[in-house]
Amino acid sequence: MTKPMTKTQLVAALAEEMGADKKAASGALDAVIAVITNEVSGGGAVTLPGVGKIYCRERPERMVRNPATGEQIKKDADKVVKMTIAKALKDSVNA
Repeated sequence: MTKPMTKTQLVAALAEEMGADKKAASGALDAVIAVITNEVSGGGAVTLPGVGKIYCRERPERMVRNPATGEQIKKDADKVVKMTIAKALKDSVNA
């Protein structure tokens, strides 16, 4: 398995793909991240065409088990960020 792409590598690849400098690519990436963060934290969802959908889902209160002691404890309701991967991306990986 290869290492994940770092932000610096992503900015460099984005700058090359855009035909722009790294400063503009970094600004664009930061803006996209800010928009996604604001939308999902507000309870919305963001669809990235060809990549997938990022959304927030609420989990109800539930009973969980402490693996060290085996004790059952109640876990409060919370929210979790989920991502559904687009079929186009799955197909390109499996091609």
